[in-house]
Amino acid sequence: MKVVGISGSARKDGNTAILINHVFAELEAEGIETELIQLAGKEIHGCRACYKCFANKDKQCSVKNDFANECIGKMMEADGIILGSPTYFSDVTTEMKALIDRAGLVSRANDFLFKHKVGAAVVAVRRAGATHVFDTINHFFLIGQMIVPGSIYWNIGVGREKGEVEKDEEGIQTMKILGQNMAWLLKRIHRSARRP
Repeated sequence: MKVVGISGSARKDGNTAILINHVFAELEAEGIETELIQLAGKEIHGCRACYKCFANKDKQCSVKNDFANECIGKMMEADGIILGSPTYFSDVTTEMKALIDRAGLVSRANDFLFKHKVGAAVVAVRRAGATHVFDTINHFFLIGQMIVPGSIYWNIGVGREKGEVEKDEEGIQTMKILGQNMAWLLKRIHRSARRP
C-alpha cells in the first residue's frame, strides 16, 4: 500500500510539508509506503475547460506542458492521497486549486479514477481561515467518491514561520491520529478487497 502526499505550499519543506510528514510517520510505522510531492517551484496551470479529457479518456489532462499530469499519475497509483495547503486568504493556494480542478475533471472523465481511495486534507494556517481550506480539499475527495478518515480535530496546524507548526502540540497530535486512522482504514479496505 502507498500514500502520496502533495503539498501545495510555495515554500519547499515549509509548515505544510512538516504536517504531512507527521502523518507519514504514522503510516510508515504501519508498513505503508509514502511519497511527498511538493508543488513549490513547479509550474501548474488552471483548468482550461476544454473538456478534451472527456473525449480522450486517457487518464490525463490534455494540457501537457506543466506538472499536473505527473501529479495525476501519482494519485492514480496510490491507495491514499493527502492534499495539503497553507491558508491563502481563507482558501488553498492557486497551485493546489489548479491541481484539484484538473485532477477532478480528469477523474470524472475516466469513470472516477480516485473512487474508493482514502483521502485526507492537511492545512497550515497562521491564524484563521483554515476550515475553508479544509472544506475545499474535502469537497474534492467527496465528489470523487473517495473515503475520508477523521482525527481528533480538524487537520490543521498553526504556524507562520517555517517550522513554527512544530510548536502546535494539538495540531501535531491531530496529524498523528490522522495517520493512525488512515492506516487503519487503508488496511481494512485492502483486506476487504482481497476477499473472494
